[in-house]
Amino acid sequence: MNTPRDSTLVRLFLTSYDAFKVRLKRRLGSDDLACDVLQETYLRVDRMEDTPTLHKPNAYLYRMALNIAADRRQADARLLTGGEIEALLHVAEDQDPARIVGGQKEIQSLLDALYELPARRRRIFIAARLEEASHLEIAQRFGISTRMVEKELKAALGFCAMRLERKVFQRFGPGAGKPS
Repeated sequence: MNTPRDSTLVRLFLTSYDAFKVRLKRRLGSDDLACDVLQETYLRVDRMEDTPTLHKPNAYLYRMALNIAADRRQADARLLTGGEIEALLHVAEDQDPARIVGGQKEIQSLLDALYELPARRRRIFIAARLEEASHLEIAQRFGISTRMVEKELKAALGFCAMRLERKVFQRFGPGAGKPS
């Protein structure tokens, strides 16, 4: 397990944690969101190789936390609401019932396959495909390399394709366009 770096910015963050939490809770309107944002901020500060020379380090840390909150809200805005999902499920009411049942079975098969994946692989797959997170973001979130993210995604896609009896077509890199 990694030990925290003993940088001045990490120490400042830890000593100012409660003050940051109060300010963020007031600004964001949610204690849970403030805690999540602070956790992500700490991880980013802890991973920083070189601490920049800052005139106002508290303002820098607070702005970093606000940027993380904005990124999170933007990502959440891309997700469908419950009403939108419900509307999509009922759009096809005038279609062929056999086709609808087949589609529902295929969705259930995909969900079953996802839950059979190892937990980290499933979370990486969801982050990449549903949250549309970049490989770099995923790598940082899970503390792994981008190459490992690619391997996990390939394995998840291959497993899901096998369970759905589909071929996987590589869209980039060597052998792109050929079934794998």
